[in-house]
Amino acid sequence: MLDNLPRGTITIEEIEMGMVRSLRKVVTDEDIEMFAEVSTDRNPVHLDDDYARDTIFEGRIAHGMLTAGLISAVIGEQLPGHGTVYMGQTLKFLAPVRPGDQVLAEVEVIGIDHGKRRVQLDCRCLVNGKKVLIGEATVLAPSGKFD
Repeated sequence: MLDNLPRGTITIEEIEMGMVRSLRKVVTDEDIEMFAEVSTDRNPVHLDDDYARDTIFEGRIAHGMLTAGLISAVIGEQLPGHGTVYMGQTLKFLAPVRPGDQVLAEVEVIGIDHGKRRVQLDCRCLVNGKKVLIGEATVLAPSGKFD
């Protein structure tokens, strides 16, 4: 990981509109192989150079959900962080992520319901400044009053 932001918790009482947190990670062959093992998704477009060359991608790509997992890492470790409960997530995949790509995963607060402890987050992943994934998440943020 190449992130430079602190890990921990930002409680619902501390969250503000427009807050952004992020991480950077180079997706490696080992990451793709481990994700295939854990998920049991062994689609050859992710693992077999010869097969992948003959697809619309013209080469191997990372699993989309591996990239989406970086969003989960930002949410679970930084914003809101430890104690956050995922309630929902939308995703739209715009471009492939390839082995060796550095992904910037960003999460931005776009809505807060203090009474229900719910936070709406704009989520995006970029490679070389180009969006490869977009979506929104709804999470239940931890509270300093209860946690």
